[in-house]
Amino acid sequence: MGWLHTAKFLTTAPELKHLPRLEVPEIAFVGRSNAGKSTCINTLTQQHRLAYASKTPGRTQSINLFTVGKHGVTDAVLADLPGYGYAAVPKEAKYRWQQVMGNYLQTRDNLKAVVLLCDPRLGMTELDEILLDVIRPRVVDGLQFLVLLTKSDKLNKKEADKALQIVKLQAGGGTVKLFSALKRRGVDEVALQLSDWAHPPLKEGTAAPGLPAADPDSGSEAAA
Repeated sequence: MGWLHTAKFLTTAPELKHLPRLEVPEIAFVGRSNAGKSTCINTLTQQHRLAYASKTPGRTQSINLFTVGKHGVTDAVLADLPGYGYAAVPKEAKYRWQQVMGNYLQTRDNLKAVVLLCDPRLGMTELDEILLDVIRPRVVDGLQFLVLLTKSDKLNKKEADKALQIVKLQAGGGTVKLFSALKRRGVDEVALQLSDWAHPPLKEGTAAPGLPAADPDSGSEAAA
């Protein structure tokens, strides 16, 4: 858990060309608007406003990067992608972000894992399944993905177990876990999973990737 608590804001990018090229592993958080993505990131990092949660769902339209690493060295990056599926967002903006997110998920070289957040009361929607189809070729090549059923505290045990089993079938090979920021359900388990993905065993004779940590004075809150 302490590793994630080192997270610092790095940059925000409205387009892929504005993203810095990085060598360290990158873990992307994606999901529908109101799925609890920002809350999840803030809970895992123990920072109340690291990931910006807009009062207007669908408003945030940039990819926000956060560095993670101890002892002054960044050894991984968290990427907070804009929420999708909010009806009030203009069609032009939706289409643009479908393209940006699709290109990011298909072409980002250092992307090592994707965390998809779903509201278990809605289950995996058509848009979520489209996203999984986009990343499926990379999953075959080794990209990891995890589906988190957020806000699981709103379900009783029977409802939660049923939602978990249904999404496991829909995920088609990805790991699915129940998660609750309010009850801290699954927080430690997910933190350990992300740490394992960011720190794979090194091949003999290979140096660990890393870069200087972000300047703590550069700000810790992503712009909307």
